[in-house]
Amino acid sequence: MADTETPVSKPRPRTADPGGLRVGVIVGGLVIALIAGFALGKAMGSPSASGGTPSGVTPTFNEASPHTHAMTGMTGSEVGGLSINAAGYTLVPKQTSFKTGVQDFRFLVTGPDGKPVSTFAVVHDRPLHFVLARRDLSGYQHLHPTMAPDGTWSVQVNLAQPGIWRAIADFTAIGAAGAQTAITLGTDLTVAGSYQPTAVPAVARQVSVDGYTVAYEGTLQLGATSPVLFRVFSDGKPVTVDPYLGSYGHLVFLRELDLAYVHTHPETQLTGGAVKFWATAPSTGTYRMFFDFQVSGKVHTAAFTLVFGN
Repeated sequence: MADTETPVSKPRPRTADPGGLRVGVIVGGLVIALIAGFALGKAMGSPSASGGTPSGVTPTFNEASPHTHAMTGMTGSEVGGLSINAAGYTLVPKQTSFKTGVQDFRFLVTGPDGKPVSTFAVVHDRPLHFVLARRDLSGYQHLHPTMAPDGTWSVQVNLAQPGIWRAIADFTAIGAAGAQTAITLGTDLTVAGSYQPTAVPAVARQVSVDGYTVAYEGTLQLGATSPVLFRVFSDGKPVTVDPYLGSYGHLVFLRELDLAYVHTHPETQLTGGAVKFWATAPSTGTYRMFFDFQVSGKVHTAAFTLVFGN
């Protein structure tokens, strides 16, 4: 679904050509903004200029305003979870065939030297985020495995229905020289039994989950960053969400057919009680958008269907 922060340069003294100087500053600012732009990805940056970061919230990158990225008509190069290997790191599952039910899933992450990696950066309160979903985009789970000293990760998964499931590991590995590499790897898990695909729910801007009503505002666009705001209601009244894993929410997108994955985080401050993300649609197609939020210590997930193009 790399965190950067763009320095602001001081203006140079006026010269005999103030009009040319203004044009240069504007063009320079646009170049910096385009370089800083990151489509639907993990992001970190400075706290809100209005006065710091709320307790329990990790500072996240704020793209500040809608803008067009240097690349348009993105074709999916920014998404993750499509391969078991990237940048020399490999996802190595201990088992890929299962029966239905709740069970333990174990895996390793090996590094460029082929050895298990056991040093990871803590990103949003966890060294590794794990997402699981069936190929028909049902059964979504956002989990957090534990790691043994030998680098083996273990997590309880609910493989409730037969079929092919996609397991996605989202992490930042720390190399021997301290270099951090953010990677998302994925593998298929086969659950025995007769596969009966579930139809993707209809497009809607409002859904109900666990007694709450969740609605979103904003329209995602191809190749252009735009705001998406989520509001939570109970009995028709606005609910203020609690910080969860270092932010006021987590937003995961899964694309139909290949289950390409994107994970992004919101601004550090609520906007009129809403959780505000900046995001870009990676490509045409059908997506499921999963908004994880917490109220009174309990985590809930609101799922929406998005369709771009034909």
